[in-house]
Amino acid sequence: MKKIIGFLFIAMLISCTSNAQTDSNKKKKYKVTKTVDEWKKELSPMAFYVLREAGTERAFSSPLNNNKEKGIYVCAGCKTPLYESKYKYDSGSGWPSFDRGIKENIELDVDYKIGYERTELKCKTCGGHLGHSFDDGPQKTTGKRHCINGVALEFIPEK
Repeated sequence: MKKIIGFLFIAMLISCTSNAQTDSNKKKKYKVTKTVDEWKKELSPMAFYVLREAGTERAFSSPLNNNKEKGIYVCAGCKTPLYESKYKYDSGSGWPSFDRGIKENIELDVDYKIGYERTELKCKTCGGHLGHSFDDGPQKTTGKRHCINGVALEFIPEK
C-alpha cells in the first residue's frame, strides 16, 4: 500500500511539474515580431539589451530622466504610445518615472530575475521590456511608480 501511495505521489508531482514547465515555456505572440538579427539592426546595443533581453540601463544615464516637455513617450522598438508627459514625475530613482501608462498598450508580467517577485512592464505590441512597477508612487494620484528605462522610450514633443 505504501508503495502505491508513493508511486501515485511521484506521478502526481511529475505531472504538475511538466504542466507548469509547459505553460511557462509558451511564447506569447505579439503584433510586431522580428528576428534577433532584425532587432539588433534597428536598435542600439543598449536598447537591444533592455528591450529584448530585459536588461536595465544605468541610473541617471537617460536624457529623458530630466525631460519636462509636453508630449508622448513611445516604445523605442515599435513606436507604440506608452506614456503621456503629464503623468511623468521626478521619483529620484534615476529613471524616468510615471504614475500611470496608456493601459491598453502596456502589459504587466511577473519577474523573478533578482530572487523575488516584481511587476514587469512590457510593450503590449512588441513585448519589449520597459521596466517595473512599484507601489511607492505619488499617493495623491495612483500610488504607482512605473520605473522605466529611458532607452526603451522615444519622446515625441507636442505640436
